[in-house]
Amino acid sequence: MRQITGLSNPTVKYLRSLRDKKHRRREQRFMAEGLRLLTDARETGHLPEILAMAEGRERHPLLDELVAATEAAGGDVIEVSQDALTKITGKDNPQAVCGVFAELDTALTRISRDGAPLVLVAQAMRDPGNLGTMLRTADAVGAGGLVLIDDCADPFSVEAVRASMGAIFTVPLAQARWEEFRKWLREGPGQLVAASLRDPHDYRDAPYAAPCFVMVGNESRGLPEEYEAECDLRVTIPMLGRADSLNASIAGAVLAYEVLAKLR
Repeated sequence: MRQITGLSNPTVKYLRSLRDKKHRRREQRFMAEGLRLLTDARETGHLPEILAMAEGRERHPLLDELVAATEAAGGDVIEVSQDALTKITGKDNPQAVCGVFAELDTALTRISRDGAPLVLVAQAMRDPGNLGTMLRTADAVGAGGLVLIDDCADPFSVEAVRASMGAIFTVPLAQARWEEFRKWLREGPGQLVAASLRDPHDYRDAPYAAPCFVMVGNESRGLPEEYEAECDLRVTIPMLGRADSLNASIAGAVLAYEVLAKLR
């Protein structure tokens, strides 16, 4: 295990650079933090290329297993100072461990229509926390994946990965433009359902059919009208208070559980 204390060390600078989207794209690598998240990654067959741990950390059997698996796979295990880990993660109280992973394949072919009755779709979702929450929801409902349409937040940002609580490693993830997704969807079975206010069904009484692709739109604008026109079904969630809408990721979760209940 290499020990690194200097803040100007090239490895520290490299790890720090992965907080920026342009560097992640150039390197095709991303960073994940926390023993629980990295353990989830290991259990699903994903090991870090670089594993960085804080000096003076407490021993933990899961961390020992992670170190052994990373070294056995040829990964680089390093120990860094607390100041260096703060610089790497950008957090004053960082997790005791973080890892660098190769970016995952996000082709539409990762999504299987036969794998589950439900797939989540997000269009132009800009908040990385919402995106990570959608991944977590997809994992919770056993969805066949999450498809990101158009200009969504980077799913490999530190914020999105953290919010996913490990689902970035367990849920098939795809990225596509609308035209590409629409063409792919119509080449096989699949009901496209939009969260909408335009002539919708009540979400509790809608005629869902598997495989069901549940699509939510941008946090502030919702779905474009022409996208909704292409959907097989439009549904709405009644608002019983003063709020006129739910958070986009929350709406996706409510719809996902309703669809799952109807299709079981």
